[in-house]
Amino acid sequence: MKMSTNTLKTPLALCLLITGLLAMANLNAVSISGEVAGNNGPEAGVWVIAETDDLATNFIKIVVTDDDGKFLLPELPDASYRVWVRGYGLRDSTAVQAQPGDSLALEVASAIDEQQAAQIYPSSYWYSLVEPPSLDEFTNPGSQIGGVGSAMHSQEAYIDSLKQNCELCHQLGNKLTREVGHIRHLFESTEEAWSNRVNFGQYGGWMNRTLATMGRERTIAMYADWTDRITAGEVPASPPRPQGEERNVVLTLWDWGNDTSFVHDEVVTDKRNPRVNADGPFYGVSESDGVLVVVDPNTHVARELEVPMRTRGEAIHDFVTSPFWGDEEVFRSQNAADTHNPMMDHKGRVWMTSRVRIESNTDDCKAGSTNPSAEYFPLNSSSRHVSYFDPDTEEMTLIDTCYSTHHLQFASDSDDTLWFSGDTQAVGWINTRLWDETGDELGSQGWCPTVIDTNGDGVITRPWNEPGQAPVAGQDTRLVGFAYGIIPNPADGSVWITRTQPTPGQILRLDPGSNPPFTCKTEVYEPPFNLTDLDRDEWGFAPRGIDIDSEGVLWTALSGSGHMASFDRSKCEVTNGPTATGQHCREGWTLYRAPGPRLKNAESGAGADHHYYNWVDQFDTLGLGRDTPIANGTGSDSLLALNPETSEWVVMRVPYPLGFYSRGLDGRIDDPTAGWKGSAVYADFGSIANWHMEGGKGSKSKIVKFQVRPNPLAE
Repeated sequence: MKMSTNTLKTPLALCLLITGLLAMANLNAVSISGEVAGNNGPEAGVWVIAETDDLATNFIKIVVTDDDGKFLLPELPDASYRVWVRGYGLRDSTAVQAQPGDSLALEVASAIDEQQAAQIYPSSYWYSLVEPPSLDEFTNPGSQIGGVGSAMHSQEAYIDSLKQNCELCHQLGNKLTREVGHIRHLFESTEEAWSNRVNFGQYGGWMNRTLATMGRERTIAMYADWTDRITAGEVPASPPRPQGEERNVVLTLWDWGNDTSFVHDEVVTDKRNPRVNADGPFYGVSESDGVLVVVDPNTHVARELEVPMRTRGEAIHDFVTSPFWGDEEVFRSQNAADTHNPMMDHKGRVWMTSRVRIESNTDDCKAGSTNPSAEYFPLNSSSRHVSYFDPDTEEMTLIDTCYSTHHLQFASDSDDTLWFSGDTQAVGWINTRLWDETGDELGSQGWCPTVIDTNGDGVITRPWNEPGQAPVAGQDTRLVGFAYGIIPNPADGSVWITRTQPTPGQILRLDPGSNPPFTCKTEVYEPPFNLTDLDRDEWGFAPRGIDIDSEGVLWTALSGSGHMASFDRSKCEVTNGPTATGQHCREGWTLYRAPGPRLKNAESGAGADHHYYNWVDQFDTLGLGRDTPIANGTGSDSLLALNPETSEWVVMRVPYPLGFYSRGLDGRIDDPTAGWKGSAVYADFGSIANWHMEGGKGSKSKIVKFQVRPNPLAE
């Protein structure tokens, strides 16, 4: 700052100068800045990581260097930080101690060889080295001993299972899963090690049932070959360093839960109004022990609140000893609330899908009940139900449902209707306005079966064709299958769900009509698949997540094929009738290939990444534009934001700790006048096996805050 001697002649000028200097000092006090240099000069597009355990919970801030290797870590709480550098092609730098206000000159060195460099590549890059069975092995599935399973009717179905089933709860391709060094000495061969590792722990039964469907021997041989090649030195291609907007990303991470918490999902605001709960706590649900986890971003205090049950079952006691936990029962989901997914209402209450009781449904859910849905379509059982937490009273409330629940979303109607996926037979809802007024569990809920208008007369009538029975011409058709993702359409009151399997999967539109369940009607659509006039690379399969933009266009991440897909129903020439069985509206679909490597030997060109879910940023909380669709890169340690107009992607990678596994997303606006600092997108960092992530046993789940600033040095 240059100034003349005349500048300080008045008290006012002096006061203004002091104020300005103090402001500059305060600005510098909340940031750490500097530059990163390597063997050949400044290092652009590498991550600078600041971590501290001085606060009530572990805290991490991560930024990317600019073209000149400069960085600025903004908005740091007062603490002492370990600051270091990670980047592709480099060895991690030695951490230095720093305080807010410091300026650092950080030095890094190139990796010694490809093997060393590859240790920090995302899991999906390592998973791309897996070689699925070739096409000819699916000619007659199930007929060959040691071959693929009978349910594997195509290579695409097998790849779908490789990701949706084998990566349902954790990554494959991280260091612990791509190698067997920690157990190899116990077995005669890599195949034997793999055959035994899938038995370990309380989820061993689940893993073995999956392998049996795929063809156990053939799949074990595939994974053993993958491991042996990696042990022999095979490495994947290098990911690109962050470019363009990717260098503007700011990540903030807080620990929550404990080292065995399976924090499945998070919520920070009302999806319909991102100003709800501004500056307030973050909430997540731990499926492994039935608790609500909470972090206050202002105090950095994390806590856990147990979600109650009315009756409980028994934990899984009979399992093969785990190399990490021995005989310890680290998962209590069988005798705990089995919390799965949270969502916030306009009052700031946190609604969750959770188990309320163990027993079968009561007569209230069956024919003869006063509930219209029970009379129309009785349900005998439900495995997960509903609860909510009121932050104002710190109380939990339970609501028993006749249908099973999984994901949940609020409609934009006068009843604040809460819709649920999770049942194989029906789609359920709660009229939360009516619940608040009456407290009537049975009277405030309802459900519809998914029946398509096969005869095209505009209404659903009995008798209809039942699943597994020979269809009768002229009758409507009931569809079944696990309803996974769900999203209401505020424009017309319809509700969309995904059914992920069998391949290629489906999205279904449920129109409740004026008097549900009696007026419910369903349409079914499949991504373009198994079409001879389309290149195999253009086939799509395995929709999981589903969301909608402000124009009413549906977006779904195709986990199997590795696309982000949009579906515009307004383009469909046919929506119901005898031909409307799934592949009848190709014109409504647009597929965008996600970035990253593809699986070896995959004839469809399927990507190696696993897209667990997806979300649309309707309110531009991230700063990349309204209605930006974002896919979870649960295999690539990232969130993937798509610009549909250019088909370009912004890869927002979480480089530390390795193993970022995300599901649902949420976007909140804390202060609309604060620019990039006033809003953010949030994702849970929650694997079923936290000990798989970098850091190993003792690592905790986290919540991650994503922000995009105007440039890499913006304060």
